[in-house]
Amino acid sequence: MPRETGRKLIAQNKRARHDYVIEDTYEAGMVLTGTEVKSLRQGRANLTDGYAVVRDGEVWLQNVHIPEYSQGTWTNHAAKRERKLLLHRREIDKLIGKTNERGLTLIPLSLYFKDGRAKVEIGVARGKKLYDKRRDLAEKQAKREIARAMSYAVRRRGA
Repeated sequence: MPRETGRKLIAQNKRARHDYVIEDTYEAGMVLTGTEVKSLRQGRANLTDGYAVVRDGEVWLQNVHIPEYSQGTWTNHAAKRERKLLLHRREIDKLIGKTNERGLTLIPLSLYFKDGRAKVEIGVARGKKLYDKRRDLAEKQAKREIARAMSYAVRRRGA
């Protein structure tokens, strides 16, 4: 059987980019049990309330919901257990320095398979204020209006 190649997205945290300003991103492997991998292969996971913490020189992913595997038996996993993230030592040291800074947190942005291995993209994030969210929404609507006007002008010229 050929090995899996490429990137297959499992779950994405869309609220993270809305609620936080992402300053830096890291790709990390995860320590998973067999039933967790099988559940992820079915495309079932939820990152919405998840976050990561650095504890004792290790990075732990918390509050990420990977539902129990439907065909699992007594070997099934707990849905919201802590999962260890696999990062290089220098990356962990950088994260320790950044999370000690006031107002920064680690948020999972996406969960995916890369060449057959489960990976999580975590972002060093700073919470957005309400006025930042309003400004981003206004910019998004302005871009949409510009694109609409441009496509209208192109259609008018062609007719």
